[in-house]
Amino acid sequence: MRAWIDKDGCIACGLCVDTCPEVFRMGDDGYAEAYVDEVPEDAEEMAQEAADSCPVSVIHIEED
Repeated sequence: MRAWIDKDGCIACGLCVDTCPEVFRMGDDGYAEAYVDEVPEDAEEMAQEAADSCPVSVIHIEED
């Protein structure tokens, strides 16, 4: 499973970082980013929750 964020629409609210810090962090540019190549198996549910909770729907989850 992979996660990525469309930074053009990100509003830097930090909800994804709070929900799943194993996958998301705030980047140097002040916007959220997915910083792992593969979502760890034990974080998949939380990564999906972060995507589902994103207020601007810019988090994308892709199955391998």
